Amino acid sequence: MKILAVDTSAAPVSAALLDSGRLMGEFFLNTKTTHSQTLMPIIESLLETTGTSIKDIDVFAVNSGPGSFTGVRIGVASVKGLTMPLNKPCASVSTLEAMAYCMPYESGIICAVMDARCAQVYNALFEMKDGIPKRITPDRALSIAELSEELEKYEEKIYLVGDGAEICKKAFEGMENIVLVPENIRFQHAYGTARCAEKMAEENNLCTSGMLMPTYLRLPQAERERLAKGL
Repeated sequence: MKILAVDTSAAPVSAALLDSGRLMGEFFLNTKTTHSQTLMPIIESLLETTGTSIKDIDVFAVNSGPGSFTGVRIGVASVKGLTMPLNKPCASVSTLEAMAYCMPYESGIICAVMDARCAQVYNALFEMKDGIPKRITPDRALSIAELSEELEKYEEKIYLVGDGAEICKKAFEGMENIVLVPENIRFQHAYGTARCAEKMAEENNLCTSGMLMPTYLRLPQAERERLAKGL
């Protein structure tokens, strides 16, 4: 089974090709260039360099949220555009779960955190057993203070991943079991998206391109400000 996965949920952008569990190739960029400029070229380059036709892809996967409102929309719209003419199945992957699938650790707690601004994060916790992440919490939006209080009950190593990891590391000062993972595996990669999609395919948890939609944990800032004004 060939899986083409993409991630545009935060500042980095990436695309990966997985073939029967083997990573055939991955492109990752962390620049200030917008995803609308970079995503399709890196997908094209990935397919060309791996000698793969778009028609050979069995499953198209995308991190559908949480994350940047604009970034998530770009990724979802791009995958919808690629799959509709081919009538191929899609995997709508949690960005936070995709991060957990990138972790090479055999045991411990994976704390995936994305900066949601205003001292809040998008977060989910996973327990690693034999290198496989098991979900502890649903994806959620909560304050860094609330997350800190929750993590105090864990004695095992807690690995911080995501673009909110550095902020949380500073806030969790004094918790000796907190580990800030190296930058090369800290951010979400499409490889994790592909691995998560592989599991979803095994569990018959795929969807059509028409069903593929962004997943947001809170309203956009403009909508929140409008509601705050009572408009």
